Amino acid sequence: MIPTSFPPKEEIARLTARALLEIKAVHFNAETPFTLASGLPSPTYIDCRKLISYPRIRSTLMDFLSVTVMRDVGFEAFDNIAGGETAGIPFAALVAERMALPMTYVRKKPKGYGRNARIEGVMTEGQRVLLVEDLTTDGGSKLSFVDAIRETGATCGHTAVIFYYGIFPDTEAKLGAHGVKLHHLCTWWDVLAEARAQGSFDAATLAEVESFLKAPRAWQEARMPA
Repeated sequence: MIPTSFPPKEEIARLTARALLEIKAVHFNAETPFTLASGLPSPTYIDCRKLISYPRIRSTLMDFLSVTVMRDVGFEAFDNIAGGETAGIPFAALVAERMALPMTYVRKKPKGYGRNARIEGVMTEGQRVLLVEDLTTDGGSKLSFVDAIRETGATCGHTAVIFYYGIFPDTEAKLGAHGVKLHHLCTWWDVLAEARAQGSFDAATLAEVESFLKAPRAWQEARMPA
């Protein structure tokens, strides 16, 4: 069903942050930082994949993502919804259902046999494709997916995510230089504000997280092994 309710963006951000905290998708640990895929340390970690196991929250956030895209871009702006392998696939399917559009997904690399394709499903030349993912950090992984979509002759000028780190200043510029506009529901700043409002973590942990969010590269460099 196509959503018709349009909460203010600020309320969407707050409720998304609240939902992520409620299902314990948010992890803060200042004493023993997490290691990110890049190999860099971080006092924060988020697992948006958990959302698929919570039907009420999952449904609400997919409504939010659909209306955000329709409000920001247009009601008839897309012909196809593509999910990025693997985390983006379920969310793309749910958004496609709400927007009454075909769904496809993009592999990280060709599968190495058969058609050796990166696009699964039907994507045709000239289609306007929305790339859906669970989150973005610095936007780098999105560019490969966008390129694979464009290789079919389709266009891809927008990507939508549930969670955007919102702490690396060049992310949106990097995507913009590639002709891609980012749409998101909430950031680490929204999560931090809601965590403080709820008292979800102790004050010292939240202070350390804020320190990281204000200067992530400096925080990481200070904690890298000698």
